[in-house]
Amino acid sequence: MKVAVLKAPFEFELIDEPIPTPAPNEVLVRVVACGVCAGELDAWRGHTDAPYPVYPGHEASGVIEQVGDHVSTMSVGDRVAVWTTERGFSEYLAVPADHCLPAGDVPLDVALAEPLACAVNAVDLADVRLGDDVVVVGAGFMGNLVQQLVALRGVRHLIVADSRPDAVERARTLGASHVVDVGVESLPAVVADLTEGQGADISLEVTGVQGPLAMLGDITRMGGKIGIVGFHQGGSREVPLGQWNWMAFHLINAHVREVSSILRGMSVGMRLLRGGRLSMDALVTHRFELADIERAFQTTRDKPAGFVKATVTC
Repeated sequence: MKVAVLKAPFEFELIDEPIPTPAPNEVLVRVVACGVCAGELDAWRGHTDAPYPVYPGHEASGVIEQVGDHVSTMSVGDRVAVWTTERGFSEYLAVPADHCLPAGDVPLDVALAEPLACAVNAVDLADVRLGDDVVVVGAGFMGNLVQQLVALRGVRHLIVADSRPDAVERARTLGASHVVDVGVESLPAVVADLTEGQGADISLEVTGVQGPLAMLGDITRMGGKIGIVGFHQGGSREVPLGQWNWMAFHLINAHVREVSSILRGMSVGMRLLRGGRLSMDALVTHRFELADIERAFQTTRDKPAGFVKATVTC
């Protein structure tokens, strides 16, 4: 089988390996697609302490080809979303059966359960409640997922902000009650106007860059919640801690590492996806073959107009 390996910065190679044999508690999955996570760009660029070679890919989906002797919950032919920590960009994966979630009729190239879990866990940790005023800063792929999940909680105002006109328009089509192009409008002014000068109950930063962090204190009410959902790579960040202390914000690191929490988030996300309460159909915008994985990473870095998410089909 073919496996994509990152041998050095910006240097992918497809290598041949034997198809793995599943252990008694595992299943063999023929990989159909694997999403490119922005969090993998650091290793691709060479900004990592991990030794090369690196085997990226953790947003896989596919069809079960073989089940281990102790597996009774899965069958050959089942369509599944998969959680794996590596080697998602390969033709086959052997993974524990309980790391697979039913995909039902969801197209496999949008059955990306791992990023769904990240969004589910972020919204759960923020404890979004009926009638809350919520700001989502960042309308990329993760921001779009968070926005849809927040909307299911029955909030009053769902304000989504971004600096890219196409992202702002997409947030509008996904049902934001208000959208803000921060290159044209003042987000603090819009939030103040909509919340009678109080500020948002919850502000969720989903960009992973410095600029929006400093702004969060200007859009969140006293005693409100600030959630860091974006994955912050490439050095340290600064926040106006004096202001945040005075305003008594509740700070939420929306990232989880416990396997049980990841799998629970995947399960919830896939239930919503299978039930039609959530959609990623319009969010996977760029698809690449396994042999073209380098261009998939380049596109994820460059984010051309209209880009939301890239997947690699295996």
